[in-house]
Amino acid sequence: MTQHPEVLWAQRSSETNEEKNVLYVTVNLPDIQESTLVYDLTPTSISVKAKSGDASKGLQEKDFAFNLEFFADVVPELSTKKLTTRSFYLVLRKKEHKAEYWPRLTKDKVKNAFIKTDFSKWVDEDEQDGVAAPIDDDMDPMGGMGGMGGMGGMGGMGGMPGMG
Repeated sequence: MTQHPEVLWAQRSSETNEEKNVLYVTVNLPDIQESTLVYDLTPTSISVKAKSGDASKGLQEKDFAFNLEFFADVVPELSTKKLTTRSFYLVLRKKEHKAEYWPRLTKDKVKNAFIKTDFSKWVDEDEQDGVAAPIDDDMDPMGGMGGMGGMGGMGGMGGMPGMG
């Protein structure tokens, strides 16, 4: 049975800099069999088929596939791809140079359970021109709180050797 792989996406937009006018798409395919990857990228859509797992290594083989139409056109010739043993990464160039983000990845306003926002690459629309703050920069929710201190001593036990 064919399954949908998890697809993560994020984007940047720019009216003036086409290199900042991109979609980041990650197709998670753990233990992908590289020779089985088939994808077709057109200005309006993408389709991906692949197999993962390896029975000889005790990894269950699974068939993955999906097809989706983009919200707007991309430029396949200027897009890049990278394959690892866990994922298929794509950086897709948007055709229209606009400052506004796409409201969604797909043309249809249907919720696809396998498509999710890639928050590791996401930058809010109003912050994309600035430098993104480092992830570890005061993001610890307990940051700034003093230590709780250790367990208090056992005062009042002076009569016991080694206890006070």
